[in-house]
Amino acid sequence: MKIAAIQMVSSPDMGRNLARARHWLEQAAAEGAQLAALPEYFCLMGQRDTDKLALAERLGEGPIQRMLAEAARDLKLWIIGGTLPLATPDPLRVRNSCLVHGPDGRLAARYDKLHLFCYDNGRERYDEARVLEAGETPVVAEAGGLRIGLSVCYDLRFPELYRAMGAPAPLDLISVPAAFTHTTGQAHWELLLRARAVENIAYLIAPAQGGLHENGRRTWGHTMIVDPWGEVLACLPEGEGLVTAEVDAARLAQVRQQLPALQHRRL
Repeated sequence: MKIAAIQMVSSPDMGRNLARARHWLEQAAAEGAQLAALPEYFCLMGQRDTDKLALAERLGEGPIQRMLAEAARDLKLWIIGGTLPLATPDPLRVRNSCLVHGPDGRLAARYDKLHLFCYDNGRERYDEARVLEAGETPVVAEAGGLRIGLSVCYDLRFPELYRAMGAPAPLDLISVPAAFTHTTGQAHWELLLRARAVENIAYLIAPAQGGLHENGRRTWGHTMIVDPWGEVLACLPEGEGLVTAEVDAARLAQVRQQLPALQHRRL
């Protein structure tokens, strides 16, 4: 299966962001991709964390979900829809949710981000828990014959999440839509992505926000696709665009046969 990871530099203008996302999904389909993944917060990078509250949608309703469903159906794509804000009973909290749509446009999976980012180095400060409600359950999506472990950004730092998802059966692909800060991304992004691919012997797709945003925030970018040996198959350092690669079932089987580490776990 050919997969595409889309990088964006999203703005505070939701309409403009949705149009750019649709453009890149169309480009992914034109390049022969059967699955395309958008970055975290593809629909909005607001001036304030609370801006996302005004855009919160109920599951199955709203312009963001409508764009994803229509694009999947029109383009005959599996779409891993980055993240969007889904409403909760608390008007001051939303879920940061990743929705997967199939080529028929139907919702195939929903994952709510489990781990909420918090960072303060004295110059930059982030605390997602101020406006986000954490998810509760790991989710594996079945898409085009692939077992896909869904995760979002900060989840990447918690290897036990991927172990839990791969316990019933190995994952074929790990998905990590992200908006890593430039500071943390420069230090840890590639290191963590390659480690998660290697230790789970799985392909990994990591579509990212990548550049200087209108709200002044700078994200690291470096959208990547990594193979089960940890080799970076494709990378886009900065700016809008996409990268593609093949998920090769034979390559996956070969690595697992040569190094059967998943069978050697004792804990």
